[in-house]
Amino acid sequence: MHCWRANCVSRAIPVAIPELSSVSKVLARYPIGIQTTHIASIADRGFSGAFVLHVESAGHSFCLRAWPSDRCDPARLQFIHGLMRRARIEGLSFVPLVLKATNGTDFVEFGQRLWEVLEWLPGRPDFQALPTSARLEAAASALARLHTTWEKESASAPGVCPALQRRLKAAAEWRHLRQSGWRPRWEEEIGLLREVAQRALSQVDRRIDEIPTTLQPWTDRRWPLHACHCDPWHDNLLFEGDRLSGLIDYGSVKIDHAAVDLARMLGSLVPDDPAGWRLGVQAYRAIRPFNENEVELALALDRTGAVIGAATWMRWLYEECRPFDDRERAAKRLLMLVERMEKMERV
Repeated sequence: MHCWRANCVSRAIPVAIPELSSVSKVLARYPIGIQTTHIASIADRGFSGAFVLHVESAGHSFCLRAWPSDRCDPARLQFIHGLMRRARIEGLSFVPLVLKATNGTDFVEFGQRLWEVLEWLPGRPDFQALPTSARLEAAASALARLHTTWEKESASAPGVCPALQRRLKAAAEWRHLRQSGWRPRWEEEIGLLREVAQRALSQVDRRIDEIPTTLQPWTDRRWPLHACHCDPWHDNLLFEGDRLSGLIDYGSVKIDHAAVDLARMLGSLVPDDPAGWRLGVQAYRAIRPFNENEVELALALDRTGAVIGAATWMRWLYEECRPFDDRERAAKRLLMLVERMEKMERV
């Protein structure tokens, strides 16, 4: 879930979300439930299958998030919350505070969903509208502080970078899928998505075989691994002025190498901008060591990320046929990846 904060409005909650009948029962299990004065709806569910509500209680704002039980099990959510809590203990105020239910648990299981209540952080995801150097440095510095905290909490034995393995696996699956004769069925697709999907198919087919070659220099190396956010992209970065006020959406957290986060962040904020990358890496290094080999790894992950991202979206849309509520928004997400691939082709 990414764009909801930018689209948040204070209006009646849409009846299109059937789980809303559970909201009052879930909130009753939290101290805030007794004093809840207002709920502002969120524009959509987001792409994860979760949905978010903005709850106001006793002069404070909270985020009520409902995860589908088939995509986030209790043990995983406990792991994520433990990392978030450790970050807050270390003074990282840009990480949302996790609230406990009245029975002392970090979340509530109800209606085949896992419900969590988090602090609602201020700010807006508007770096693209105001892309200052100070903001870029603030984001990279915050990421380095988060990694510094999490590597102490979750460091594991050195190993192959999991992000590399995920990309290689995704590339192999795409080739197998296409060789089987599969092709997207978009005959009934209308609007922007059909045109974008056609461009995406062409670009992915053209570039998918480059993935193993691009990643090969890094696949046999062993790297230090620890918990990473794994999705610190533009819309998950909230700013107030030049200050990073929030890094949100921890649903993708997993054990990986720090390069996967830096690649995701810089590739989203300053794509194809060498000067921007240098500035971001410099700000990160001011907080935490990051050697030249790791920079090259991040660049390799960034170069292959758009291709794998587009392939993933195509499979979600036309192989798995996931029911996205807002296909126009899905088209815009896919378009960003397509334009990135097309720009790389022209360079």
